[in-house]
Amino acid sequence: MKAMDRFSPEDVQRIVGLTGKQLDYWDRLRLVSPRKEDGSRYYDFRDLIGLRTVKQLVEEGVPASRLRHALVALREKLSHADTSLAELRVLSDGKDILVEHGGARLEPLSGQFAMNFETSELRERVRVIAKPGPDADQWLATALEYEADDDARAEAIDAYDHALCIDPQKLDALLNCGTLFYEEGNLRKAGEYFERALQADPENALAHFNLGSVLEEVGRLEAARLHLRHAVRLDPSYPDAHYNLAFVCEKLGAQNEARRHWETYIKLDPASPWCGYARQRLASSTLRKGKSAGRP
Repeated sequence: MKAMDRFSPEDVQRIVGLTGKQLDYWDRLRLVSPRKEDGSRYYDFRDLIGLRTVKQLVEEGVPASRLRHALVALREKLSHADTSLAELRVLSDGKDILVEHGGARLEPLSGQFAMNFETSELRERVRVIAKPGPDADQWLATALEYEADDDARAEAIDAYDHALCIDPQKLDALLNCGTLFYEEGNLRKAGEYFERALQADPENALAHFNLGSVLEEVGRLEAARLHLRHAVRLDPSYPDAHYNLAFVCEKLGAQNEARRHWETYIKLDPASPWCGYARQRLASSTLRKGKSAGRP
């Protein structure tokens, strides 16, 4: 593989052994984020190294959020350099998160150098940081691992609920657990989790989108449109939100609004398998508009 190779999120999931939700969570934490070009997302080979590092550390018990805090502190101390996770060696000495950079081992949060790697070879392995019990981040990581197995969805929900017992406003746990209930057809429970997610973060586009989708399915179209409008306002480049909003607007007879969002969806995601349907709805809407204007 060359450093310039591009890997889609699906390629990365297969190569590194991750789920889409793990990639999204680590992107939101800005541990490793996909690159964007012409509306598509991709990772390069250095990103694969970074993702593998995060996966190893999380599996060894290092909470992803704690790793994020350490890397933020490190980048502040190395503000003169553009340092990616792939260029660092991140480990735990059994007590602290340590980072090897530039021939030295640094404890990012304190800023103290632990030892010089030019004169001492790294021999220890990453070990679990001693804790009295799993914290919310560890339960979240456990739930994501369960989600990778279609037969362990109940265990995933249970792990998410453990995370929420520790941190009731854990946004990723609320969104992911709600999604599991949605996929099972339990719209009432799904809606409850998405409403809790909005209480935790009223400006979260994904929470508005998810709740709007639930409300559309139970026939509460005006409420669904309100939340989907919020979703596209907060994230104008969110194609699925434009698609669902166009669909709801058509049901409500708001053809002009529906047409705007069909058009936006097609521009944002032209390669989507749903684009054919969107173009069909847009053509139908344009035809109706032409007839109403007295055209033959």
